[in-house]
Amino acid sequence: MAPGATAEGSDRSCPHQRRPRWPSSTPSPCRGRRRSSPRPALAFVAELHRRFTPRRDELLARRAERRAEIARTSTLDFLPETAAIRADDSWKVAPSPAALDDRRVEITGPTDRKMTINALNSGARVWLADFEDASAPTWENVVLGQVNLADAYTRNIDFTDEKSGKSYALKADEELATVVMRPRGWHLNERHLVDANGAQVPGALVDFGLYFFHNAQRLLDLGKGPYFYLPKTESHLEARLWNDVFVFAQEYTGIPQGTIRATVLIETITAAYEMEEILYELRDHASGLNAGRWDYLFSIVKNFRDGGAKFVLPDRNAVTMTAPFMRAYTELLVRTCHKRGAHAIGGMAAFIPSRRDAEVNKVAFEKVRADKDREAADGFDGSWVAHPDLVPIAMESFDKVLGDRPNQKDRLREDVHVEAADLIAIDSLEARPTYPGLVNAVQVGIRYIEAWLRGLGAVAIFNLMEDAATAEISRSQIWQWINAGVEFEHAGNTVKATPELARKVAAEELANIRQEIGEEAFAAGHWQQAHDLLLQVSLDDDYADFLTLPAYEQLRG
Repeated sequence: MAPGATAEGSDRSCPHQRRPRWPSSTPSPCRGRRRSSPRPALAFVAELHRRFTPRRDELLARRAERRAEIARTSTLDFLPETAAIRADDSWKVAPSPAALDDRRVEITGPTDRKMTINALNSGARVWLADFEDASAPTWENVVLGQVNLADAYTRNIDFTDEKSGKSYALKADEELATVVMRPRGWHLNERHLVDANGAQVPGALVDFGLYFFHNAQRLLDLGKGPYFYLPKTESHLEARLWNDVFVFAQEYTGIPQGTIRATVLIETITAAYEMEEILYELRDHASGLNAGRWDYLFSIVKNFRDGGAKFVLPDRNAVTMTAPFMRAYTELLVRTCHKRGAHAIGGMAAFIPSRRDAEVNKVAFEKVRADKDREAADGFDGSWVAHPDLVPIAMESFDKVLGDRPNQKDRLREDVHVEAADLIAIDSLEARPTYPGLVNAVQVGIRYIEAWLRGLGAVAIFNLMEDAATAEISRSQIWQWINAGVEFEHAGNTVKATPELARKVAAEELANIRQEIGEEAFAAGHWQQAHDLLLQVSLDDDYADFLTLPAYEQLRG
């Protein structure tokens, strides 16, 4: 968005105009079409766009080239051209700032007003304030998320639930969670901000730019700083681009270099082969790496979808973090991080406690505890939870290992030795795809997409907190199983995964939902649209790189 560019939409449709909560000391991110010059925050975003979007576009093209090479070879390896970086034991990332030294429990969630208050009050050391997978990027969500964070830093935030009448406010005398904000990935654009040529600004630059411009100095004054999670990174060159963005942003605003800290989600299979290089590129700004799950599995399916039966994943819930190829990934991450002085952050406990079934909670809490005990024992410095009720469970697991220490970065895990082939040894799994797994993929896919199209990015489905990564793995597994000709045992018969079977299961699920919620609620929702979109991205021969790309075209607001 060059100077003189426009923010799409009139003042009447701008959420800032409907709800004037933006702090008076900072300019609004909203601007009507008829204004001729950008306000300071948009001028900053415009300069980010001018300088860095061309490189972003080149790197997206490079992703496609690399995918084509994987399709040809069905393999990946550590990069020979960066071997010297991996072999050089002398370099480390910058020392962690005090606010990020202890990250033993992190809570994740979108930046709506209620979640902002609950997350900051949760007792977790860190809140991942999510503009990415847990947020449907309506313009209202994008802007009001920025407003809510700014209001929280000035303690000018409260919320009253219209249905229950319950009020929420920040705790006055207790330490609040440190915010680590996650912008959108490089592949997503923001259609409400366009440059003079009509090109949309990358959503990553919009989210980062508005947040950094409005809050960097305010956070420094609070003894913290502008901290970020970087999603969907696929290579060290993409990390280099982020580092250049950080250097420019700090120079532009007069903030000391190295103030920004970034934690990179290693949630793509290609990034797993470049962990050290990613930390090296960001070494003056790096805080750590995170081991995800659903996006990582989605990336494996996406990249090796031509690889035949050896890359076919079983039901998503059958792929635990103890699977050999997942152990290779997580242990390599811990070793890499601690070798370079960075934090290693574990994966998500997505269970949502039931208010009705104590037995369900008991079983689920034990699984969460076992998962967090494993991560702490493996050397992770912290882990994620999706609900405040899980914070004490995860805290106990890490307290037992860490004690009074803020982290265990001194545990180098030199016992870990991972070969390139170990990361993609999918055929070591004994579990196979099942018919109930297909049904679950359709159920979760339809239910999540319908909520996303209504503007909800984090959704409780079957007692699990699901986000966009959920829909990605669901539709990817449907696509993979059909294209690999997987056969299921069902009702005493052998059933082959076909487009016709997927359509039959989806139709049955749509009918079940209609009966479950009633005609009025069904008609008021986006159920048919969600059904059609899931089948589109699950059955098309031309595999969509990201579900959210065609979905964004259907998202209102």
